Amino acid sequence: MTGAHVSSAHSGEKLPGRKCWRGIFVTGTDTGVGKTVITAAIAAALRSEGRNVGVWKPVQSGGLLGKGITDAERLLRSTDISDHPEQVAPFTFAAPLAPALAAKQAGASLTMAGLLAAGEPLAERYDALLIEGAGGAAVPLTSDALVADLIAELGVPALIVARCGLGTVNHTLLTAAVLRQRGIPVAGVVMNEVDHATSRNDPSTAWNAELIERYGSLRVLGRFPWISGEATMERLVQAVKQHIDISPVRQIVEIAINS
Repeated sequence: MTGAHVSSAHSGEKLPGRKCWRGIFVTGTDTGVGKTVITAAIAAALRSEGRNVGVWKPVQSGGLLGKGITDAERLLRSTDISDHPEQVAPFTFAAPLAPALAAKQAGASLTMAGLLAAGEPLAERYDALLIEGAGGAAVPLTSDALVADLIAELGVPALIVARCGLGTVNHTLLTAAVLRQRGIPVAGVVMNEVDHATSRNDPSTAWNAELIERYGSLRVLGRFPWISGEATMERLVQAVKQHIDISPVRQIVEIAINS
């Protein structure tokens, strides 16, 4: 575990007065759907336009900082942001488990108040944040809260990252339902080519975006291509320009900055 912002969880914890967070939360339909590359790509694109946007990974699990394999380290490499990894990811756990379980296995407890407090330095440094979640919206985050509860507490819209292939319609609509149940606006959906070979051979990919829009009343912002090799800032920015409509995200950031 890294980071010093660890406190004991307790039911019904009283959070400090609500802070006005600026940005958008990137969640996914599952783990491994490509939230990190999409978060990095959108942040890189906005930064290339001159916007003072940062990245925040409130909690990550599955590896410790130092080897360059964690989401926080990948976010920094792909956006050319100079923050330290422990600033971007204040809570890092080794076990490849949901945050609540990974923290428990490490002998720590996550609390909503602790997570929010750890993100405040980044919120003060940047005009807006691209906040990457852990797993999906219904992943256990603390002893009594899911990732969706953190999004609701932050009061920011969500962006859903989804696979392109068979099954993604069901997963995306369920994710949107969890978010909407908590009053969280959904800015849109980015379809991500997690596996180029599967996407190429799956006939459902030609129809899934249309079905998500029709049955979910959701806006699909585009289909992000599979990127082999190092996902540099330049490659990500180019991919966004060619394949993703980030105007809804840009509008959210501009409104947040000017409010």
